Amino acid sequence: MTILVTGAAGFVGYHVSERLMRDGFDVVGLDNFNDYYDVQLKRDRFGKLLGNDRFVGVEGDVAEFETLNRLFQNYGITSVIHLAAQAGVRYSITNPFAYLESNLTGFGNVLEACRRFEIRHLLYASSSSVYGANVTMPFSVHDSVDHPVSLYAATKKANELMAHTYSHLYGLPTTGLRFFTVYGPWGRPDMAYFSFTRDIENGVPIKVFNEGRMQRDFTYVDDIVEGVVRLHGRPPQPDPAWDRERPDPGSSYAPYRVYNIGNNKPVALMQFIRTIEQKLGIEAKLQFMPMQPGDVEATFANIDTLQREIGFKPVTALEDGIGNFVDWYRDYYASRKVISLH
Repeated sequence: MTILVTGAAGFVGYHVSERLMRDGFDVVGLDNFNDYYDVQLKRDRFGKLLGNDRFVGVEGDVAEFETLNRLFQNYGITSVIHLAAQAGVRYSITNPFAYLESNLTGFGNVLEACRRFEIRHLLYASSSSVYGANVTMPFSVHDSVDHPVSLYAATKKANELMAHTYSHLYGLPTTGLRFFTVYGPWGRPDMAYFSFTRDIENGVPIKVFNEGRMQRDFTYVDDIVEGVVRLHGRPPQPDPAWDRERPDPGSSYAPYRVYNIGNNKPVALMQFIRTIEQKLGIEAKLQFMPMQPGDVEATFANIDTLQREIGFKPVTALEDGIGNFVDWYRDYYASRKVISLH
């Protein structure tokens, strides 16, 4: 099998690609290397993948259909793990067109290419952000998610609707993955744990939003990858018990499923910060701030469906995951400083 991983130079895309190759799959990795965050970090992730004979790397954009069409024609793609997207809740407030192009046009192109080339299974990244204004915890895939609070969340909800349409019309097996606050080595600099680590190291006050009254279901990247890989091997089947009079948002009469992949254990933001302080051996300077537009106070994943269907739940303790990230962060940026000196 040859698997197309879009966004292969991204945080999750890099880790998924690496794992698939260890498992014996050939991977075609596509990325446009946009400058939303540090492009050198993306290049370094991609460079590590290019060192594997099972990997073919292509620079291109999912928003350009001909790029996808050539990839499917040239490499005999059999399944797709679609992780390319314009990320970030707050960035979507000031840069909406980036989300319309990448997350809507780009995803539409992926769906159409999968249809034309009769792909066996399309897995795609949704987000815990789709739960929006919901307050019933833990968030369940069986809940309605019709009240997003950011454009980013709205595009991810739209992706799920678009996928269902293709599953219904063309029998394309699609699986949506609602990731919950992924963290770990090779992570994204725009994420709080990354910026907290950087600022604490440099003695810069960290911004603590909502006066610290936040909770997140922090999920270590290896646990995310394990869920993705297990679901990749299980294309969804139509649910014969699906009831049109009481429609379940998480499944369908079509070959369509949506899953939460989260740690199932929300952590208070202040506890999270204390864990980073402990691993760094440095006390943070705190700057308390009000809640930001588009943000939510808490996330908490119900993963009953994931556990029941693939027998898996995340297992990495926060202290271990943050420790791994801090070790990587210090090694990676120390090596970049050495390179820059030469």
